Amino acid sequence: MDKKQAKNKIEQLRKDLEKHNYLYYVLSRPVISDYEYDMMMEELIRLEKEYPQFRDPNSPSQRVGGDITKEFKTVRHKYPMLSLSNTYSKEEVIDFDKRVKKVIQGDLEYVCELKFDGVAISLTYENGLLLRAVTRGDGMQGDDVTTNIKTINSIPLKLQENGYPDEFEIRGEVYYPHEGFARLNEEREKNGEPPFANPRNAASGTIKMQDSSIVAKRPLDCFLYNIASDELNTKTHYENLQNARNWGFRTSPYVVKVRNIDAIFDFINEWDKNRAELPYDIDGVVIKVNDLSQQQALGFTAKSPRWAIAYKFKAEKASTRLKSISYYVGRTGAVTPVANMEPVLLAGTIVKRASLHNADIMEKLDVRTGDTVFVEKGGEIIPKIVDVDLDKRPAGAEKTKFIKNCPECGTTLIRKEGEAAHYCPNEEGCPPQIKGKIEHFISRKAMDIDSLGEGKIELLYDRGLIRNAADLYDMKYEQLIGLEKVYPADTEKKERKVSFRDKTVRNILKGIEASKETAFEKVLYALGIRYVGETVAKKLAQHFKSMDRLMEASYEELVAVDEIGERIAGALIAYFKSEEHLEMIQRLREKGLQFEIREDKPGVKNTLEGKSFVISGSFENISRNELKNLIELHGGKNTGSVSGNTNYIIAGDNMGPSKRKKAEELGIPLISLDDFKKMIEK
Repeated sequence: MDKKQAKNKIEQLRKDLEKHNYLYYVLSRPVISDYEYDMMMEELIRLEKEYPQFRDPNSPSQRVGGDITKEFKTVRHKYPMLSLSNTYSKEEVIDFDKRVKKVIQGDLEYVCELKFDGVAISLTYENGLLLRAVTRGDGMQGDDVTTNIKTINSIPLKLQENGYPDEFEIRGEVYYPHEGFARLNEEREKNGEPPFANPRNAASGTIKMQDSSIVAKRPLDCFLYNIASDELNTKTHYENLQNARNWGFRTSPYVVKVRNIDAIFDFINEWDKNRAELPYDIDGVVIKVNDLSQQQALGFTAKSPRWAIAYKFKAEKASTRLKSISYYVGRTGAVTPVANMEPVLLAGTIVKRASLHNADIMEKLDVRTGDTVFVEKGGEIIPKIVDVDLDKRPAGAEKTKFIKNCPECGTTLIRKEGEAAHYCPNEEGCPPQIKGKIEHFISRKAMDIDSLGEGKIELLYDRGLIRNAADLYDMKYEQLIGLEKVYPADTEKKERKVSFRDKTVRNILKGIEASKETAFEKVLYALGIRYVGETVAKKLAQHFKSMDRLMEASYEELVAVDEIGERIAGALIAYFKSEEHLEMIQRLREKGLQFEIREDKPGVKNTLEGKSFVISGSFENISRNELKNLIELHGGKNTGSVSGNTNYIIAGDNMGPSKRKKAEELGIPLISLDDFKKMIEK
C-alpha cells in the first residue's frame, strides 16, 4: 500500500481499537474475541513500524510500555487534590448532613459512591488527548507517572464522542483487582521476593516502577470519579459522571442519588454487607453534595472539601481458636510461621489459616496454642491475626518460641542482621528449597519448559531423579515413562495423582530440548539467585554480556551497574562462591544452554559505552523503540528524562519544548539522527 493508504489504515485501526477498549473495559460489552483484538493490534504495530512518520504517542499500541523513567518529574496540581474527611461513625455522617443544611437552604441531593482502596491519580486532557497523569503527592504537587498510566487499558488515550472541555482534569483511583493480585504474589514468592501485603500497596508500587513494560504486564485498573475544569457547563456531579462515561472513562456502576440520611445509611449498610463479593477492594462509601453550585457555596477547609465526607468500614474481624502453628520453608529458605485455626467465616470466605509473618510479630502478639485470636482481613487478601483475647487464654498455655531448626531438614536456622525472617542455610540439602528452585527454573518467565509443573517436579525429586536444574537435562524417556504416585491430602492441598504417560513424557523432553535456545538473561533469572528478578537479570546480562564476565566481576564492578545495589551484589558474590552452583552452571553450559548474549549483528562494538541518551521527537524511517535498541546494542543507556547525567539528546521533529529548554540550561548537546548514526558507525 502507498503512504496515503497506510495512513488511513493506521487511523482506522486506532479508532477501532479505542472503540473496542471502551466496549470491553468501560461498558463490559465486548463485540469481538480477544484473538480478533490481538490481530488488529499486531497489524497496527506492524504498520506503525513500517511507516514511523505516522507515529502517535496516544496510539493504542503505546500501551505495551517500554520507556524507562529514571526520575519522576514533580508537577503542581492546577486544582489541589485534597483528602476527604474520614469517619467510622454514623453519628458523624448525621452531623455532616446537619452542617450542610445550615448553609444550603431548600432542595438538597447527595450522591453516594464506593470508596475504592487504591492510589489516587489525576489525569489531564487537552483537546480530547491524555496529556499527563500525576499522583496525589502532598495534594499540591505530585509525580508525573504518565508513561506508566498509559499502559492501563481502561484509561482512554483519546476520548469518545464530543462535548468535553478543551482542557480538564479527572480524578480517580488506580487499583489492583483481587485475581491479578493473587497471581502477582505467587510470582513474587516463586522469585524469592516478599509478597505485597495488600492490593493497594501493589498498585502504589507498580505505578512508581521505572520500567513501563513491566507495568504493562500487571493488570492495573482505574475508576474515575471527579472532574475539575474552568469550562464545565454542567450543574451536578452526577451529570459529570454520566458525561465522563460517555467520553470513554470507566466510572463506578454503583452510584446513587439520595435525598435523606436514611437512604445514605441504606447504601452504606448494603455495601458493608456485600463488599466481599466485589473483585476489588473498597474501604468505605463517599457521600457528596450533588449540586455544583452548592458545593461552591460550601467551599473547603484547609485540608478537605466541606461538601463531601467518607464513611470508612471497620476492618472485618472474627474470633476463633488457634489450634497449632506450622512453619513453611520457601525457595529462598525463608521460614514463615502460619497459624492453623478452627474454621471461621470472614469477609465471605471460610478461613482456616492466617499468616504470622515472622518471629517479631509472634513475639509482639504473644500468641499461644489454644488462644482465642482475632483474625482480620480488612484491606488484606491474606488473613492475619491482629490480637489475642487474653481473658480466654487457657490455664498453663506455654509461651510460643520460634523454632530453632528447619522443619524440613533439621538444619539450624539463621537470621541475618537487619532482616525479619529466619532462614534455613541448607540450600543444597533442604527438600522444599531444592524443589522450589527447580520449579522456579522451569517457570514460564524463566526457562518455560512445557508440561513440567509442581506435582511432576515433586515426583521426580521423590524418585531421586533430580536434585538440581542440571539433572533435568540428563533425563531419558525410559526413566520417566510409567512413573506414578498419589499424594494424599494435607492442610495445603487436596489429594492428587501424578503420572507420566507417553505424550506427557515426550512433551517434557521436547520442552527441555527447546529450552536450550532460551536467551541468556532468562537463564540467569532461572538460576534463582536471591534478589535477582527479571529486570535485574536483564540489566546484568546486558552489562556483562556473558556468564563468565559476570562470575568474574568484583563487588565494586557489580555495584557500578545501574540499579545494582549492595544487597544484590552481595547475593551474586555469595552465589558464585558455592562449588555446587559452579558445578551446576558448568553442567548446564555443557548441555548447550545460553550463557552469553547472542549479537544479532556481527562486528557490533560498545561504541556508546558509558554514554547516556534521551530521545525526543519523532523520526522518519525509524521508530523510537528501534532507536533505543540501537543505543543498547552499542553499549549506551536510554533514559526518559533530561538530567546532569545525560550526555546527548537525539532530537527529532516536534521535540518537546521542556526538554529543549532543560538541555540548553544544562549545556547538553542536541544531535540529529544522522549524527547518531555517524557515532555508531565509528
